[in-house]
Amino acid sequence: MSVEIENVRKDVRMRVETDSMMSTAWILVYILPFVFAIVWVSIFTVTMISFIATFTPTPPPDQPISTTQFESLFRLIAFVYLFAIITFVLNLVIIYKLVKRRNTHFKRQNFLFEDIVAAIKAIATKKGVDLEVGLASGERTVREVKAEETEKGAMLWAILSAFAFPAIWYVWYFLTKDFYKHERREDGFWEDMSRMLDKSGIEFVAPRRVETLPERNFVLYLILTIITAGLFGIYWLYILLKDPNQHFMYHRQIEDQLLSTLETVTV
Repeated sequence: MSVEIENVRKDVRMRVETDSMMSTAWILVYILPFVFAIVWVSIFTVTMISFIATFTPTPPPDQPISTTQFESLFRLIAFVYLFAIITFVLNLVIIYKLVKRRNTHFKRQNFLFEDIVAAIKAIATKKGVDLEVGLASGERTVREVKAEETEKGAMLWAILSAFAFPAIWYVWYFLTKDFYKHERREDGFWEDMSRMLDKSGIEFVAPRRVETLPERNFVLYLILTIITAGLFGIYWLYILLKDPNQHFMYHRQIEDQLLSTLETVTV
């Protein structure tokens, strides 16, 4: 019995490494290009006006043309390239981090579900309680997780999103949809396990979620992003950061409560 609970304890501890809380400040990666574009157009316009004004129709023969305007224009172009490179790298990083934490969380939860089912099965066996039907439902959930929540290549999709821009829409699609399906499946599992513990004479009530992840319409979000020239994409990125953070916070609550309950079981 202690082996099964120890496995659950290890799964809970793994969340420090797998359930990465990402700051919503990452939306600056998408906001800054819009701000930069406005500033750049303003500076470029002033620079070009000054540059053109240098070439007067009849410049004094004894006064050479100043190279200040050339230098300003070259510095501006160099800054544009530098900013573009930094933005490119940050986009790679954020896509990689978003996909990776999806993968690591889903993998950890699969281990957790398997070990919770094993722990409750051990409790039922030692107490002589028949939980075959309820545990079969939990085991089916584990099989569904393995079949549907497969790993996505974080580095692969980061690179594809950088060089083939439409690929990012697919990344945002599965990040939006996968966590919604994941949470609905998870809620069913917690309900099943709560009933099984109750039948075993162990009181455990899964806490309610403060806020459940809504089913977001990918097509609508994509259309809004396109017609707003990417501005709606800033909000979309915000929810891709916020929703998993919120999901992970609930995991901390219910996992700690469940582990505390299992640790008090003596059979």
